[in-house]
Amino acid sequence: MMTVEIRPVGPDDYEAWLPLWNGYLDFYRATLKPGTSEITWARFHDAAEPMFVLGAYVDGKLTGIVHFIYHRSCWTAGDYCYLQDLFVADSARGLGLGRKLIEAVYARATADGCSRVHWLTKTDNIAARQLYDRIAEDSGFMQYRHLF
Repeated sequence: MMTVEIRPVGPDDYEAWLPLWNGYLDFYRATLKPGTSEITWARFHDAAEPMFVLGAYVDGKLTGIVHFIYHRSCWTAGDYCYLQDLFVADSARGLGLGRKLIEAVYARATADGCSRVHWLTKTDNIAARQLYDRIAEDSGFMQYRHLF
């Protein structure tokens, strides 16, 4: 019988986290500047940073990750929680890990006094959107950005 545990990804799990992170970046055809992944990893483990990582461990093996960030809002007293990245290894798809990871973020954000969890996804990410439509509401907003 398979055991699933959702918990923070520890500082010693970098080698297990990196392939999942790279899988996420590959999925979105994203390339980062050298050193960015190492900076991100350090931020997850710095108590002064509002960035966090949870992992889905199946039989002790890290098979899914979610990154989230707390930030202020002009609209509420409580912080918002931005669920920035969610990825599950191909070998673990269909086990409900994405949902479990999102629900763990909901629980953590609620416990920490956040007033909402929000995230973005590409419009053509149909498989993910089927899950998201069941556990959240589409805000109807579009993202605009200007990169530097």
